[in-house]
Amino acid sequence: MLEALKSLFENNAISEEIRAEIEQAWNQKVEENKLSATAELRSEFAEKYEHDKATLTDAVDKMVSERIEAEMAEFAEDKKQLAEEKVKYATQIREHSDKLKSFVFEQLKGEVAELHADQKVMAENFQKLEDFVVEALSKEIAEFQKDKQDVAETKVRLIREAKAHFEKVRNNFVKKGASKVSEVVGKTLQKEISSLKDDIEAARKNDFGRRLFESYAQEYTQSFLNEKGETAKLLKVVDMAKLQAEEAKKTAEENKKQIEAKEKEIVTIKEAAEREKVINELVTPLNTEQKEIMNNLLESVQTGALRKQFEKYIPSVLNGRTPAKKQAINEGTEVTGDKQTNIVNGSQFNSNIVDIRRLAGI
Repeated sequence: MLEALKSLFENNAISEEIRAEIEQAWNQKVEENKLSATAELRSEFAEKYEHDKATLTDAVDKMVSERIEAEMAEFAEDKKQLAEEKVKYATQIREHSDKLKSFVFEQLKGEVAELHADQKVMAENFQKLEDFVVEALSKEIAEFQKDKQDVAETKVRLIREAKAHFEKVRNNFVKKGASKVSEVVGKTLQKEISSLKDDIEAARKNDFGRRLFESYAQEYTQSFLNEKGETAKLLKVVDMAKLQAEEAKKTAEENKKQIEAKEKEIVTIKEAAEREKVINELVTPLNTEQKEIMNNLLESVQTGALRKQFEKYIPSVLNGRTPAKKQAINEGTEVTGDKQTNIVNGSQFNSNIVDIRRLAGI
């Protein structure tokens, strides 16, 4: 039939309208067949789906049931093994904890014992170090104190030797100076006396001339300058006033300077009095030589540090010469070791000074 229709269409045996109607009918029939085939296929697929669904559901249920049973059996077995492992683990942990505890106790005991031993050794070492440091420090302090004492003794010895040497040099200087000064003063006095005679002769001549001039001046003033006497008096008064004003000004300045000098002198006297009081208080127990040595040592020391330096030098001063003990009192006179010698030296020195002054014409 398809062959016949195809040949008709190819040969143009039918008109266009018939062809259109045939094509329309054909297409409609094709659509009906498609719908019918689709419905049949749908019903067939639905039946097949329902069958396959039921089969698949039964298979899945069976498979899941079997798998669940296997898993439950395996889970029960694992649970049983887990309980056995827990019991076994607990037993082993108990055994291991006991062993670990004993091991830890043993190690801790050893460490504590070692720590105590180390602490004991360290304490012994610290004690040895402390003893060594104390001993070395004691030696250094003793050496320092000895050196300090040696320095003080050396200073005292040098002052004592310097004092003796200075006394010897001073005596030699006084002797030589007295002879030299006597010779120079003799020559100078001889020159001065001859010059004085000439000056006296010249002064006599000048005095005679001055008297002569004053007599002439007085006569001239009385004769020719009477009219100017009042003016001269006024000028003299003015000059006198000026002179008095200048002298008052100079006197005021000198008084101001004297006041300032007196204030400074008062401060200096106060300081000197305080210093002398402290020194006298300190050196009172010493004899004459020791007082002189101590005064020389304290001469350059500040007033505030006198007591400290006195305590520093007093052992050396006392060791150099022990203070003489007081002897018995006879007729109210106290006799000491070298007081007479000092008096002789002082009187000899004073007599030399007197000779020098006498020769110098003072």
